Amino acid sequence: MTFSRKKVLALCVCTLLALISFPGYVDCANKKGSQAAAAAPPPAPIEPEAVIEEVNAKQLEKLLTDKDYVAVFWYARSCVTCDKVLAELEKIDDDTDSFGVDFVKINDKRLAKQYGIKNFPALTYFREKEPIIYDGDLMDEEGVLDFLTSLEAMDLPDRIEEVNSKILLKIIEDTDFVAVLFYDKDQKKSQKVLAELENIDDECDQNDIAFVKIDDDSEAKEWGIDDIPSIVFFERGIPHIYEGDLMKEDELLGWLVHQKRHSEIPEVTDEMKDKLIENTEHLAVIFYDKDDKQDIRVLNELENIDDELEKEGIVIVRIDNAAEAKEYGLDHLPALIYFENKIPALYEGDLMNEDEVLEWLILQKRTATIEEVTDEILIELINDHEYVVVFFTGPCEPGEKCDKTLSALESIDDELDEAGIIFVTTEDTNIAKKHNIKNYPQLVFFRNRDPLVFTGDLDDEDEVLSWITDEDTLEIPGKIEEVNTKMLDKILAENDHVVVFFYREGDKRAQKILNELENIDDECEEKDIDFVKTSDPDVDKEYDLASLPALAFYRHKFRTIYDGDLMKEEEILDWVIDLHESTADVIESVDRKTLQVLINDVEHLAVFFYDDKCESCPQILEELETIDDDTDKQGIQFVKSNDVKLAHEIGIFAFPALVYYETGVPIMYDGNLKNENRVLQWLINQKSEEEEDEEDEDEDDEDEDENNEDDEDEDEDDEEDDDEEDDDDEDDENDRKLKRKAKKAQRNRRNNDKNDDDDDDEDDDDDEDDDDDEDDDDDEDDDDDEDDDEDEDNEDDNNNDDVDEDEDDDDDEDDDEDEDEDEDDENGMSKLTYPKTDKSKEERLKRLKKNLRKKSQNDDDDDEDDDD
Repeated sequence: MTFSRKKVLALCVCTLLALISFPGYVDCANKKGSQAAAAAPPPAPIEPEAVIEEVNAKQLEKLLTDKDYVAVFWYARSCVTCDKVLAELEKIDDDTDSFGVDFVKINDKRLAKQYGIKNFPALTYFREKEPIIYDGDLMDEEGVLDFLTSLEAMDLPDRIEEVNSKILLKIIEDTDFVAVLFYDKDQKKSQKVLAELENIDDECDQNDIAFVKIDDDSEAKEWGIDDIPSIVFFERGIPHIYEGDLMKEDELLGWLVHQKRHSEIPEVTDEMKDKLIENTEHLAVIFYDKDDKQDIRVLNELENIDDELEKEGIVIVRIDNAAEAKEYGLDHLPALIYFENKIPALYEGDLMNEDEVLEWLILQKRTATIEEVTDEILIELINDHEYVVVFFTGPCEPGEKCDKTLSALESIDDELDEAGIIFVTTEDTNIAKKHNIKNYPQLVFFRNRDPLVFTGDLDDEDEVLSWITDEDTLEIPGKIEEVNTKMLDKILAENDHVVVFFYREGDKRAQKILNELENIDDECEEKDIDFVKTSDPDVDKEYDLASLPALAFYRHKFRTIYDGDLMKEEEILDWVIDLHESTADVIESVDRKTLQVLINDVEHLAVFFYDDKCESCPQILEELETIDDDTDKQGIQFVKSNDVKLAHEIGIFAFPALVYYETGVPIMYDGNLKNENRVLQWLINQKSEEEEDEEDEDEDDEDEDENNEDDEDEDEDDEEDDDEEDDDDEDDENDRKLKRKAKKAQRNRRNNDKNDDDDDDEDDDDDEDDDDDEDDDDDEDDDDDEDDDEDEDNEDDNNNDDVDEDEDDDDDEDDDEDEDEDEDDENGMSKLTYPKTDKSKEERLKRLKKNLRKKSQNDDDDDEDDDD
């Protein structure tokens, strides 16, 4: 059998295809590659960026049907402003989600017209399909967020607005009077109550009382509310529980209006009290038993000082909870505890004397006092805070030595507060005995619950303060020191290298990270690197941090944020040591807070503003970093900032940009930033011009002092002349007048000739003008000497005064001209960024001619007087 060449070729191709399609062959072929793929580590998960979702018309219609609160950003294609605004608004996308507001964007001009939108970009807020067009600044994302989460934006007619827990807290903080219905929308009783209460929603609005509802069991428990539905009225953040019948809406309305108009001490739950302690700076809590008649009488007395306390900014509440009172060591009721920044102080006076109570509370707020606590309160303070100083007095009566020592120690209470150290006193001795303290009074410093006894002189408060705030005393072995923001600013100002861990109190992840970081605290200390932590409220906003927790290394106040894994302490230690040992050969990056400090403190500062989305910025920054050392040699601090919002505040909207700050005053560079040599020369020129101006000002001050000395000498000579001329004869008076007027006319002619010469030489340089001024001053001095010699013997007071006034007028006019020229030079130097009036030569010439005409007119009047 024979096959043709075509058949043989077709057979080979079919055989090859069959082999390739066989599964085992494929597995064998890819086996090596699959093993390599399996050996490779999995890629790191990519965190999704916060972007506003794009929708079309149909999707938007469905969204408005399903959601109560929707924010819609309307934009157009090829709209540069739209892109800039969108970039800003995407920063708050996560925040709007947390507040229960859906944020979307759409490009549909036809649909936009239906909602009354003609210009782009625009923002519309839909509340149950009811739109509101935002008319504020869209570039201000914080302002947009405030609008979207405000009660005014959520308000719907004849409806009690539904809120979530986050919006509720914001409304309570921002609104003076808020009624909150805690309910369950699936509960029949809640549905009936809601139907009744919506009848008084408008009346509440008319009385400036906001009315909202929330269906959140966990939030209700947060406020100690066990029965649903319930009404809580918040008066400037202070809760009042309504105990009436919720089905009687008229009675509820009357109660709400009464609570608003008449101040009463509100009844709170245990959970409400804890929230108030956490959020209220000055709080007084009355623990009482509502079934005890004596307690009710005390309460009625204290109602009389409620208004005065409100004026002082002190919130007062009452609580009927015996178990809670025992937790504070209160064995006898009623009792009063004052909380200042969460630190309690026990009142030990007579509660029936409301004037004494008022005086004591105001004293606690206005003055630095060491809080009196019980053993139970002290135990809680020691467990909750790292630094607690306790003055154990033992039984101590007023006027005794222990009482005098306590009064002296109160002078250092403010300093300890600023350092974040709690200072309290107690007469109870149980805790003291547990720590083997037998002699009283005694001062003990608890550092992370570990006691350290003071052995110095208790009567020397300065020695006590130095001991408490000493680094060796504050240092806790194996622990990173906790500081507040005031103490942190002080540490950053006084230390060259500092590592700071920023975190939120109560964050479990942050606590795990702290446990790891404390393993490298000693190594940092060996390198003379301070390691501290801070968890003050809003510390992320204070230090411009994107998120918490965060770790930062500060070198001479300049910050570098760690972007690695915070759980790997060894890598963090290597990073810290590398930064510590490396030289700063790049332009330092600064945050908003640091930059504001530098602008205020540094005399010569250059700031490079850039945007992370700017494509040309990295290349330009790389070029500018080559002149960083040169600017340092010139005494110019060079930093960079990507704080777009701060740039907008000072008028910068295009990036990159360079601003030179001269003692806090900004000057914009308008040249080519890619030419680093020109940038360097411009910075040097700005600094040099400032120094020249300072030298000119010093010279002007010296000249002014010399002129003042000459004037004083002339005045002394004139006084001597006046004494001699009192005895002159009246017959010689007319001769002297004629001589003096002749001299005056001669001097005026010389001045006119001088001014004519000035007009001809107006285009000469400043140095020639200065020489002419000196020559003119010499001529005038010679003339003055001649006048003094001729008039020294006989001249009366009035004539001398006339001559002096004429000379002073001439000198003042010359000084005004010199000052005007100095102002012209200054304005010309700073015209780069701050447009000031630049006096041209033509304008100066006009002013000189005007002065000459005025002089000539005055001279003509004098000549007419002489003729008469």
